[in-house]
Amino acid sequence: MPDEAQVRQALVAHELCGFFQPKFILETGEITGVEVLARWRHASGKTLPPTSFLPVLERCGLLDELLCQQLHEGLALQRQLRGQGHDLDFAFNLHAVQLANSSFASHIGTLLSEYDARGSSLTFELTESGLLQAPQTSLECLFRLQMMGCRLSIDDFGTGFSSLQRLFQLPFNEIKLDAGFIQALAQEPRCHAVISSTLALGESLGMTVVAEGIETDEQHQYLLNMGCTQGQGYWCAKPMNGGDLLRWFQGEQQRSQRA
Repeated sequence: MPDEAQVRQALVAHELCGFFQPKFILETGEITGVEVLARWRHASGKTLPPTSFLPVLERCGLLDELLCQQLHEGLALQRQLRGQGHDLDFAFNLHAVQLANSSFASHIGTLLSEYDARGSSLTFELTESGLLQAPQTSLECLFRLQMMGCRLSIDDFGTGFSSLQRLFQLPFNEIKLDAGFIQALAQEPRCHAVISSTLALGESLGMTVVAEGIETDEQHQYLLNMGCTQGQGYWCAKPMNGGDLLRWFQGEQQRSQRA
């Protein structure tokens, strides 16, 4: 496991970078947005997962610095894609501790102006377990983001204990159904009930439900038959760096033109 000095140096050297995984409409395959995921492009040539550095960043109070780098990288890529005719939502993961930053929302407003982007083109994803840790006062940040037009998503839905309470209290637009339910569909029939009830809940609350972790044709078809409309996972595309994402979209355009 890398130590604190190595992680700090990686952050300064911008080795901690964004990888981008598309979100798609199950019925048509149309891409609606991407989630920005943190990866460490290590000097050794390996790409390390967030578990190898996020705990260190959180302990050292450096999560805001990482997010700032991700926002600049993501918004620049979003602007480039917009210029190519792809108007996509970009989703960033937000940790509960960052909600206490009173200047966070105003910083987002500044970035939106800098990159000529709309608030509605950004989504902030918060894990259900993280919301349990967030004090009530810091949750005001979420309302300020919503007033700017930003979308809010509750991630890993179904793994915590206060989901319904938070959905009632806070202005979320999206539920991301935890990948574990999707991947256990074939082996565990009760997952069908969890997914079905979440879809019904999302519809009744006017919220989008995104199924995470779709990897197989069987899972894709199963969710489509259940009425799920949006998903994310290897079935569509793996997380990729910005250059690969641009090339991936070019390939998608070429395939659609030939069809």
